[in-house]
Amino acid sequence: MSADSYSGQESCKPVAVEKGVAMYRHLLVPIDETDLSTVTVGNAVELARALGARITFFHAQINRSSSFLINASENAGYNFQEQAGELLTKAEAAAQAQGVACAVASSVSDSLYQAIIDAAGEANCDLIFMASHGLRSNMGMTLGSQTLQVLMNSEIPVLVSSTRNLPIQTLAIGIIRNEHRLLAEVLRAWLHLGSTSIAAGGAPLDHQLLREMVHYIKAFPVALHHPKETEYLFARLRERTNEFDAELDELERQHERDRELADALAESVESYCAGKLGVAELDAAVNRYAHFMWEHMGREEGVILPAAQRELTDNDWNELNEAFSKNGDPRFSGTADANFRQLYSRIVALVPSPDGK
Repeated sequence: MSADSYSGQESCKPVAVEKGVAMYRHLLVPIDETDLSTVTVGNAVELARALGARITFFHAQINRSSSFLINASENAGYNFQEQAGELLTKAEAAAQAQGVACAVASSVSDSLYQAIIDAAGEANCDLIFMASHGLRSNMGMTLGSQTLQVLMNSEIPVLVSSTRNLPIQTLAIGIIRNEHRLLAEVLRAWLHLGSTSIAAGGAPLDHQLLREMVHYIKAFPVALHHPKETEYLFARLRERTNEFDAELDELERQHERDRELADALAESVESYCAGKLGVAELDAAVNRYAHFMWEHMGREEGVILPAAQRELTDNDWNELNEAFSKNGDPRFSGTADANFRQLYSRIVALVPSPDGK
């Protein structure tokens, strides 16, 4: 067994070089449903991109026979299996957005650390990349103890990403990126539906599912996510520097353009449901919208977020984190969060996976 560790997203790449992990080509990254798991995914993707490596994201589920480990307060309608699927698909979307090859896997086990070790072996991984924040997840996964057990028992090297004392900016940025991943997965699922239908000779698409996807796009990124960025992140960055005003102006124009495109997409869906538009035409409209959003999110994540990390103060980040994590606006209620979470879960669950399972 060998083990290394690093702390913080910004130190990921240099530490990887200093500790000589450039030989690694396939990372196993266990994830859970905690907020810090989003940061772990981001760190793992950065490391894999620097190394030219690929990732297998892995989620170990508690055996249902060990029901005392399951949090009984889970919201009704938010299925355990759907939640596991959501975690893996969000992680996959994060990797694909950065051009990192990845796969996903999950298992049900009474021994989570052993499941992680077994998964690494089965996928022929040469490095296990884990977080260690000592927090128990709602599924019973105490990553602190599980990480220790993996370190003690794995014959595969383990790189531990310490996330217990994360910079406040990492948490705020993690929320923004996580919301990007949610939209990315809905769009990717929709593109999969269209291509599958076309390949089957124009097989009909589920009208309810299409309308739910449109509702998600119009009500979440357009009505909630973009205003948060404009009113909090963009405004703070404008106060600190005018270097990025032109880019921020363009992104705000794109926010308005997104509203127009989402309305047009809704019209396309209704035309399809009324039999006035074919599958190929609808798929073309979805592709246009998706490519617009890929470019938009890429500009935010590639230009604005790094600029904010350089320019904003700790007080700025404290305010941003509070606003984003608590949705500091009456429009962004906890009820709305729960509704969108459940809607996202339904969309992911209703869309067939590429292997047909």
